[in-house]
Amino acid sequence: MVKLCKKVSASKWFQNSVTVAILFAGVLVGIATYPDFSNKHEAILEILNKIILGVFIIEIVVKIIAEGKKPWMYFTDGWNIFDFIIVAAAFLPFGGSSVAILRLLRLLRVLKLIKALPKLQMLVSALLKSVPSMGYVSILLGLLFYIYAVAGVFFFSENDPIHFKDLQTSMLSLFRIVTLEDWTDIMYINMFGCENYGYDGNMDLCVNSHGVSSLSISYFVSFVLIGTMIFLNLFIGVIMNGMDEAKAEMLLEDQQESGGGTTNIEDIESKITELQELLILYKVQEKR
Repeated sequence: MVKLCKKVSASKWFQNSVTVAILFAGVLVGIATYPDFSNKHEAILEILNKIILGVFIIEIVVKIIAEGKKPWMYFTDGWNIFDFIIVAAAFLPFGGSSVAILRLLRLLRVLKLIKALPKLQMLVSALLKSVPSMGYVSILLGLLFYIYAVAGVFFFSENDPIHFKDLQTSMLSLFRIVTLEDWTDIMYINMFGCENYGYDGNMDLCVNSHGVSSLSISYFVSFVLIGTMIFLNLFIGVIMNGMDEAKAEMLLEDQQESGGGTTNIEDIESKITELQELLILYKVQEKR
């Protein structure tokens, strides 16, 4: 029985069947957003949901049995724990106002697709590995936001109370600017004064119009360059580093599972370094 379950869990058709079930579960959740249709075919949709749940239960049972005399080894994988929680939650007593929670749990089944597709799993692993470094970059970005937000209130609050009335409003306006969403409109308001640009329909708020052209240009252009160009590249660099680490780990796991013996981690790291150097050379040549 154990050998059979191991063979089935490792087989391509079994993995593809689970993937199809996950996709179908996502379609069923989408159908639930159309109340008229879902109410009309409620009985059929409920049967299909139970079939999907049955497929997920079979998947868990097969993988647990495949562990042989050590079934607890199934729970050593974080993705397996995630699968188990999603399936187990379906047996909780939901009803009445808790139906929305049940629908949310059904929606989470779509995330099982991450485990079903190794490339997606690698991307998620890379993002998780990047979280600590991204945290430090975020702190640095937060300091930049705070400095510019305080300066924005000092410089532009009288002329542009809509965007720089107080610290929190200034922070929100800077978030809009860093996403490049009509940031030039905010700059022009403070370049030409609120009575000359951008305050149509809000003239009652424009009580002290005065434009400061050179200061506005310096303030907004420098913030866009630093906040968007530099910090965006920092985030990309951190994620790329996490991607390299995730690829190295997946290569190590694949070789161990295929019985390829021990893997020389130094060789993997040297290959990663070579790839990074080639990427840097390519970018330099591209700039030329």
